[in-house]
Amino acid sequence: MFGWIYNRFKGIAQRFGWGRAIALTVLFGFVMLRAWDPVPLELLRLKSFDLYQLLKPRTVTQRPVVIVDIDEPSLEALGQWPWPRTLMAKLVDEVMAKGAVALAFDIVFAEPDRTSPHLIAEALPELSEAARNEMRKAPSHDTILAEALKRSRVVLGQSAYNPRGLKLRKDPVPRAGYATVGGDPRPYLLTFPELLPNIAELERAAKGRGMFSIRPDADGVVRRVPTVLVADDRVVPSLTTELLRVATGQGAFLIKSDANGVRSIVVAGVEVPTDGNGKLWIHYSPHDPQRYVSAKDVIDGTVPAGKLANKLVLVGTSATGLFDLRATPLDPTLPGVEIHAQLLENILAKSTLDRPGYLVGAEVSLAFVVGIATIVLIPILGALRVFALGLSLALIVGSVSWLLFTRQGILFDAAYPLASSFVVFLVLVFVNYLREEAQRQQIRDAFGQYISPALVEQLADNPDRLALGGETKQMTILFSDVREFTSISEQYKRNPQGLTMLMNRFLTPLSDAIMEHRGTIDKYMGDNIMAFWNAPLDDDEHQARACDAALAMVERLERLNVERQSEAAVSGETYIPLDVGVGINTGECVVGNMGSELRFDYSVLGDCVNLASRLEGQSKAYGVTIIVGSSTAEAVGDRFCVLGLDSIRVKGKAEPEDIYTILGRYDRIDAHGYKWLKDAFGEMRAAYRGQDWERAQRILQACRERQNGFGLAALYDVYDTRIRGFRRTPPPPDWDGVFTMDSK
Repeated sequence: MFGWIYNRFKGIAQRFGWGRAIALTVLFGFVMLRAWDPVPLELLRLKSFDLYQLLKPRTVTQRPVVIVDIDEPSLEALGQWPWPRTLMAKLVDEVMAKGAVALAFDIVFAEPDRTSPHLIAEALPELSEAARNEMRKAPSHDTILAEALKRSRVVLGQSAYNPRGLKLRKDPVPRAGYATVGGDPRPYLLTFPELLPNIAELERAAKGRGMFSIRPDADGVVRRVPTVLVADDRVVPSLTTELLRVATGQGAFLIKSDANGVRSIVVAGVEVPTDGNGKLWIHYSPHDPQRYVSAKDVIDGTVPAGKLANKLVLVGTSATGLFDLRATPLDPTLPGVEIHAQLLENILAKSTLDRPGYLVGAEVSLAFVVGIATIVLIPILGALRVFALGLSLALIVGSVSWLLFTRQGILFDAAYPLASSFVVFLVLVFVNYLREEAQRQQIRDAFGQYISPALVEQLADNPDRLALGGETKQMTILFSDVREFTSISEQYKRNPQGLTMLMNRFLTPLSDAIMEHRGTIDKYMGDNIMAFWNAPLDDDEHQARACDAALAMVERLERLNVERQSEAAVSGETYIPLDVGVGINTGECVVGNMGSELRFDYSVLGDCVNLASRLEGQSKAYGVTIIVGSSTAEAVGDRFCVLGLDSIRVKGKAEPEDIYTILGRYDRIDAHGYKWLKDAFGEMRAAYRGQDWERAQRILQACRERQNGFGLAALYDVYDTRIRGFRRTPPPPDWDGVFTMDSK
């Protein structure tokens, strides 16, 4: 079986390419992952929805719900919890007397009130029998509360948790009925093994009973609250559902289901969309103290007139010691009772959030389509254009998701399709990178033979030189790099052999130029060459030989470009010229066999080497082919046309370095034109350092007009841009005219 799968995958990979085959496998894996929906993927989706709520929380325009809060001041004034049921009865009477529509307890009264007189009589043996009999005749506090419940529209809360292991009743009080449309909803509903009710006397007296238990998401955040649940194998309404039913005098509620689970619940004549498990997505507003009144103020009768009139009332607690604080997208410690209050506000204002079942299919389809488009387009358009296209698509998908949330309250998951397509993109880029690295490695191995013949002769004559170690000496270092190599190699994605042949074609003449001028090729780094002079054999003219090699490299590359342009015209292929940048520097280095006892190379180390590499990196920025350091320029100034470019401060070094370009050998170019240019450009730089911007630009324009065939238009553009910038924003007073490199 696994052999067949491997052979099929291998066949696909050979037809479409390994990169595409791997990316396609990753894409199918993401589709399967969404069907599994593990916790990390779910949390990514939920956190994106949280971000929407943080950016645009619900605006409260009406407050149909009031919370009677058992807060810290209430506990301080009326004593520790639980309070006597007589106090709770008074609270119920006061709430209803203030004109409340209905009241619900986010509290469960699971045990008899221990402060009832008859229970106290039994608990105090020192009482006289007469006193004991008198106390037995007094009504139970539970009975007093039950009478208050009978006079009112009250819903008692029930819990799914039984932390103290109370013995539960098995003769439940009949509860409100429910009807179903579309089949039995039980398999889809949130299920708890137990139901912790109130004592029977209170439950019989109440107009309704509802569950207030909430199960948060995997990260502990409450985003959805059930409207109906299954507990102790019975369908039970939630506290908010039952409160709405009692408040409107309805006899039952309706549950609508389909093949995907619960679709909605109808209560008080309002159809509320739910998720497949019968839970409502809450659109939260920030915590609002105006929703609350203190329980002690209600019991004392000091609540302002009209505060409770025509309101739905929830009795709960915000006191820290009673442990009813929950995390929400907007608040890490919101009282649980306020979650129920906000849910009621959502239902009554029809502002609940919705996530229809069909969205999952839409999100998976979008992820698949975008992934396939990425796999198809990257080889055609290239990684950069596909990335830009993908970024635009991400903005569109994100905007659509945001508009659905803000305009219609629909939760569309943009994170999953964007994440899956981005991973597919990264896989393709990584595979292409590995392929390109493999191609470069082949080229490095093939050109490993390019080492100085003098070194080979010395090692043959004296094998002891293979030992590790080095010597310090003055050397000249050269770095060269082909510009825009990534764009060039992108043309050969389907033809790696063609890329190898191309690199052989340009590395061979460049290497020959170095070797012919008695240089040693240290290493190849893809299209980059590092070489040095004055080792292993001494060479008193190492600076001049390095400059001659650089000029020869440029000339040979120009001839190669002419050949390639002619070939492209015949074959009809796109022609991209090869352009090289060269950096040369002279200084003290350590040269010798570097590495380990098992493997080492003859190489060179030192600050001079690092500077040469950085000079090569700056050649494109200054619009010249060759850049040399000041030590090299001083040594060859009598034989080459050397033009001072700038004074720069490389990253990691405090002292500036004067840099120059080599225009050619002194005896091979227009000496008169070079002298004029050298003097004029020197005057321009002096005016530039002196912040005489007008004079600097005037001289620069004269250099442009004269040109002299040196091809320095890009260099003039660099200074022109700087001068214009300094005219708009002058440099600081301590400016020394040195240009600081921001990168290596």
